[in-house]
Amino acid sequence: MYLSKEEEKLLESDNPTIAKSMEILVALGEVYGADKLIEIKSAHISGISYQNIGDAGVEWLESLNAKVSVRTTVNPAGMDVFRWREMGIDEDFYRKQMKILRALERIGAELSLTCTPYYYQSVKRNDHLAWAESNAVIYANSVLAARTNRESGISAIAAGIIGKTPCYGMHLKENRAPNVLVKVKGNSAALIGYELGKILKYDEVPLINLPRKFSNDELKLMGAAMAATGNKAIFHVVGQTPEWNDFEIPTEKIELDVREIEKDCEPDLIALGCPHLSAEELLRIEKLLRNKKVRRELWLFTSRKLAKELEKVVRCIEQSGAKVFCDTCMVVSPATENFECVMVNSGKALEYLPKLRKVRVVFGSLEECVEAAL
Repeated sequence: MYLSKEEEKLLESDNPTIAKSMEILVALGEVYGADKLIEIKSAHISGISYQNIGDAGVEWLESLNAKVSVRTTVNPAGMDVFRWREMGIDEDFYRKQMKILRALERIGAELSLTCTPYYYQSVKRNDHLAWAESNAVIYANSVLAARTNRESGISAIAAGIIGKTPCYGMHLKENRAPNVLVKVKGNSAALIGYELGKILKYDEVPLINLPRKFSNDELKLMGAAMAATGNKAIFHVVGQTPEWNDFEIPTEKIELDVREIEKDCEPDLIALGCPHLSAEELLRIEKLLRNKKVRRELWLFTSRKLAKELEKVVRCIEQSGAKVFCDTCMVVSPATENFECVMVNSGKALEYLPKLRKVRVVFGSLEECVEAAL
């Protein structure tokens, strides 16, 4: 892989953090056949819950001795940093989680604590990024036509410090071309993504023919589920996503008939916000809950920035007895393990909750989830 003289100096830097960051990027580039490093507009770090990285991860983060050189945002933590007790988080977890956040803050990362960085920064077509959150990667590539591979938390930190990433994969136009045309029957965006991720081969990029135009919130849910079940980084939608007609229509065709998933347990928690809820979703929920009281636990997850912007909406939602938590979600927080059956409208949560939190899961639309809480 070609390195400029400036990049070679960084590789030989007296600062161990800078040198190690360059080593990580060079090694990644060599594994995937990159010919050079390219500048990025931003980085986004995932996997920062204490339950994910443990004491060894805390120690490594605290050892970092360099500042990020581009805007670098951070994924949800394992708790709401202000309402952690309300979530049932113990004090030991709280203290260790805060050590992680302070370490990230010291290197200049922005403690956004959201999996939806695309809501809060200007991402333009063909912008090169180094994002590690799976739903953010597939949304950026597919809906925004930006370019990012699915980084690890470590490579995203390295890219944020250096301001560059290896040029391979989704950064190259030819790798973004669809090679299978998918005709879909079904109305649930989350379930379409959930099922499609399961049936697509590892190297297949779908061009999806949907029965109707999906909103960006629906594309978010579809992509998040597809990334969770199929490790996908990009999809195209006929007549809708920016790059769908930049390539030839694939000759290979498959059909997907999506059916509702049977409910096999009675939820003791309804959880919405995986990925984090948008302004439009919060407004929909507020309207559904207006002048009503919930009889089951209803937890909603969004970014702290959006919760502050929609403070009145959040207050109205919580008057129903529902709780709006920030900085975390039902998948990354151990708080979810205090329940037996969780109802979600997210294909990503449907995939991960049984594996990561060992809870049973039932699925419904946003409206069905809210109705189940009443």
